Amino acid sequence: MKTPADSRARRRLITLIATGTALVVLVAFGVYGLLTGPAKPSSEPSPPAPSGPAVPAPGAWPTPMQPTAPVVRGSRDPQTFAGNVALALFTWDTTTGLMPLDYTSALLDVGDPTGQEQAGLAADIATYLPTRETWIDLRKYATTQTLTIDSIRVADSWAEAVDQAYPGQLPPGAVAYTIHGTRQRDGIWNGAPTSAEREVSFTVFIACPPGKDCYLLRLSGLDNPLE
Repeated sequence: MKTPADSRARRRLITLIATGTALVVLVAFGVYGLLTGPAKPSSEPSPPAPSGPAVPAPGAWPTPMQPTAPVVRGSRDPQTFAGNVALALFTWDTTTGLMPLDYTSALLDVGDPTGQEQAGLAADIATYLPTRETWIDLRKYATTQTLTIDSIRVADSWAEAVDQAYPGQLPPGAVAYTIHGTRQRDGIWNGAPTSAEREVSFTVFIACPPGKDCYLLRLSGLDNPLE
């Protein structure tokens, strides 16, 4: 005769067997999955992608244009190089994001390679360019500046200066070009374009060693050229 305790034990055994069977099935499917790899995609067509504008992948966004630093064109021809220096000295644009220091750096890049004249040259250039504060004010009016060269020639008094120089005072190929030209500034004033012209003169002191590119030594004061 079965007691109530026997019935409870039988039901517990059946439950354990059912649980054990489920665990065996799960383990079997797990091993099968490891052996066969991921399930193959369904042959049914995938739902269409939502319509809308394409979104660039991370890192694919276009970068804003960066201002291009000015460059003084090199040359082994003294007159050509002096003209290039003059144009670089007077050509600037306050709307590009560049600052006076960028234009100064471009001229110093073609300066005396020994570095002896760099400090003096930097001081010379500073007298030609607007200060940082003035530059910021000029930017409000989209001010630009250019130079038209009217004449460029070796200063008449340069030969005398060479004769008076002591040995080794001047580097090989040193020469001074005096330049006369017209400086023009353009901008916007009260919503309308405006411009102003001014005659300028100055001297560019350069050196052109044989077989090498010329380099910039110093500049005279504005409107105080070597004649």
